[in-house]
Amino acid sequence: MIVKFKRLLSSLMPADTHNTEIDNTLAIVSLLCEVCVADEDSSAVEETIVVKTLGKLINIDQEKAAELLKEGMQGVKESNSVFDFTSQLSDLDSESRINLIKAMWEVAYADGYLDPMEEALIRKVATLIYVNHSDFIRTKLMVMPE
Repeated sequence: MIVKFKRLLSSLMPADTHNTEIDNTLAIVSLLCEVCVADEDSSAVEETIVVKTLGKLINIDQEKAAELLKEGMQGVKESNSVFDFTSQLSDLDSESRINLIKAMWEVAYADGYLDPMEEALIRKVATLIYVNHSDFIRTKLMVMPE
């Protein structure tokens, strides 16, 4: 499955893209999909936010992002844990890590309700990718509906 997903990413990314970027993209897509399914109720609203967020995070159009969403959901089903994805993000800079956590919050709040499982997942990912607790809270407050 991972090989198939990498092939899809290779076809979507420019020819000069390195394997590291493909691995990062795979991990980012999968983590956003993990948030969608964390509460065992993946809504269309959450999936729409994932597609929009992917467009911003990795600079691809909505059609390609929708393809990645489908592959990411399949990858999540076949994964054993989020560590499969977070371990691939060791080369991301601090700003990119914070942006990923912010994107995860956006997906979690997309349906108007923050499930405790979604929050626990985001907290775990933030810890695994070394995002400071203050940034974890700051990004949550940035996207939290009033």
